[in-house]
Amino acid sequence: MVRWGYWEYYKPAKPKAVKNGIKAKSKRGEIGTTWWSKRWIAVLESFSMGTRLTRGRAYARKGQVISIDVRGGIVKSKVQGSGSRPYNVTIKMDPISDADWEKVADAMASKAIFAAKLLSGEMPADIEDAFAEAGISLFPVKLKDLETDCSCPDWANPCKHSAAVYYLLAERFDEDPFLLFKLRGRTKEDIIEALRKRRVSDVSTEGAEEEIVKPLDECMDSFWEAGDALDSFSVNPARPEVEATVLRRLGDAPFFINKYNIAALLSKAYTVAGSAALQRASGEVYD
Repeated sequence: MVRWGYWEYYKPAKPKAVKNGIKAKSKRGEIGTTWWSKRWIAVLESFSMGTRLTRGRAYARKGQVISIDVRGGIVKSKVQGSGSRPYNVTIKMDPISDADWEKVADAMASKAIFAAKLLSGEMPADIEDAFAEAGISLFPVKLKDLETDCSCPDWANPCKHSAAVYYLLAERFDEDPFLLFKLRGRTKEDIIEALRKRRVSDVSTEGAEEEIVKPLDECMDSFWEAGDALDSFSVNPARPEVEATVLRRLGDAPFFINKYNIAALLSKAYTVAGSAALQRASGEVYD
């Protein structure tokens, strides 16, 4: 150890190898594939953290991170450095307050596509607008929005161990966008329940404005008549905003045909069947 000024400077040392560590899927270039994980990384890199982000990315690719646990507003992780024991890393973000969450939920519920995409495992491209309407941000805005702590002797914020967790979080967000909400203190169940309540409330309000339906015993004589309403009834099927929503929610099936997961095969079958149904509905039927 060499002393320099008032700070202790530690000579660089190779980290100890980890068996079955969490390795980044990306071997080179960007880490993260979806727009929201790339946004997470872009925000972090905009904070000018210096070479520690670069070293943290190397740690993430080498598999030095042993565990990552995302809880409400907090991430707990263990990262193996050059020491004999893994370092404990903690990353915190302020949870969304109840008042702000009500505003965000109102904004999200105003667009049905938000619920559809979130349920299918996608983050709507304009989700940040819903948070902006509430006067808050889904992603950190400045470095102090992220409170990090590591048991290593490095005084920097973030150290390379925390930075490694930052990068691996991006890939976790790829797999499950709800983890990004969880980091802000809201679970998947919280989000779905809030959207469901608001959608049900909207439908109830719309139904209250409709004509009151007569009791069954008052219209038995005309019960089987088609009625004038069918003359103007039409069906205009359209391709869904999100393909194979149910399959996306269920994830991979426990069955395979050769080397292909049956969920992937069903997705293709649904796409073909859906296209054929749209062609038939439009009158463009091909042999």
